[in-house]
Amino acid sequence: MTKSRIDAAAAISVMDLFTIGIGPSSSHTVGPMRAALLFMDSLPAQPVRVSCDLYGSLALTGRGHATDTAILLGLSGYSPEGTDPDTIPAILAAIRTDGRIRAGSAHDQWIAFEEARDLIFHMGDFLEAHSNGMRFTAWLDGHSEPLVRDYYSIGGGAVLPGDRVTDDAALGHNVVQPYPFSSGAEILAQGEATGLSIATLVLRNEGAWRTQAETDAFLDSVIDAMSASIDRGLQQEGLLPGGLKVRRRARAIHQRLRLQQDALGPAQIFEWVSLFALAVNEENAAGGRVVTAPTNGAAGVIPAVLHYYRRFVPGADRDGERRFLLTAAAIGFLYKKRASISAAEMGCQGEVGVACSMAAAGLAAVLGGTNGQVENAAEIGMEHNLGLTCDPIGGLVQIPCIERNTMGAVKAINAAYLALQGDGHHIVSLDAVIETMRQTGEDMASRYKETSLGGLAVNVVEC
Repeated sequence: MTKSRIDAAAAISVMDLFTIGIGPSSSHTVGPMRAALLFMDSLPAQPVRVSCDLYGSLALTGRGHATDTAILLGLSGYSPEGTDPDTIPAILAAIRTDGRIRAGSAHDQWIAFEEARDLIFHMGDFLEAHSNGMRFTAWLDGHSEPLVRDYYSIGGGAVLPGDRVTDDAALGHNVVQPYPFSSGAEILAQGEATGLSIATLVLRNEGAWRTQAETDAFLDSVIDAMSASIDRGLQQEGLLPGGLKVRRRARAIHQRLRLQQDALGPAQIFEWVSLFALAVNEENAAGGRVVTAPTNGAAGVIPAVLHYYRRFVPGADRDGERRFLLTAAAIGFLYKKRASISAAEMGCQGEVGVACSMAAAGLAAVLGGTNGQVENAAEIGMEHNLGLTCDPIGGLVQIPCIERNTMGAVKAINAAYLALQGDGHHIVSLDAVIETMRQTGEDMASRYKETSLGGLAVNVVEC
């Protein structure tokens, strides 16, 4: 399959990397929902019938990742950003009871929709360009032939139509940034030449799209959404959806830790960090609202480390939280440009591994690290996630995904402090570890890349 990598000259924005949507998966839920909505809104005439065929990882683990839900919502005109998760059950129930959907947001019409006929999972079949493939078909009023279009969900909620999936420029923006970079070495060189921190380099580059006040407002919305996902996750209890009968643990752990606050030590701090990640990913598994950072499957790592900074680092403030995200974004850009953040291509090293690398860099920056120390923290964060497979049991973003986020968050903090003990010089560069991740992902057998055909997914009996 052709790898969907971004051309080095293409610019990426923080708004491309952090998006607010719904769980449980950026590539299997958010991306397909966007693709279905794009398809419906692009139709040149009123449809009388539509269908969707799912391939590759979307077919193999789609039901566990709520891809069927995403397609129904997208076809009905709903977006990940604009949908209240609490309204989804009623919307789906109406579609399945009435046997009809609203034909997108651009067509004020209801059409018949038979899910068994019009939403097909092609188990074991792959489209050519990417593992996460969708084929939409629309029969249009007054047209003799149906309109057929392919879309690919390439990771992090990003979607490309089939005719552009190998077009590198399509994954970025054609804007001129004052401090462009496409490698860790170039980030360090830009910082050396200008005396600017990595966060400031990114902030200046964001000026190619909008004012600093607008960028700050966006970052604040992301920070607030991350905090809200932690807060809601700490309040919920009961079983997560799906057949595994996984019970939410965050609320009970939270109640216990609150009783131990007077005896707060290093072990308890790491318990709190794990709790923050656990809360977010339980929300994600339940289809709640989370921030894609840089994916939904890894949505708990960055919020947990950011919350660690806010709660346990003296002098933490909102400006520091923004610098944390800007620095983390710079590292995320490199993985999108030089490899991939799609578990269907890279395994979980491309999700939790990348989130760990990003969070480590962000924390090192707000703890006063130099650009070299920040780059070192990002490298350490990924180096010890290399080879991490994606093998969700039952195709659900629950086991091992939820706990894996807690490990990624703790590892990111360790990586940041370890890097701060050095002077920024180290043997393995961030660029080398990103290239190693890419090669490892390409060499990794497909059964370990979000297909649930290997690893824990086949060696643990589902309950």
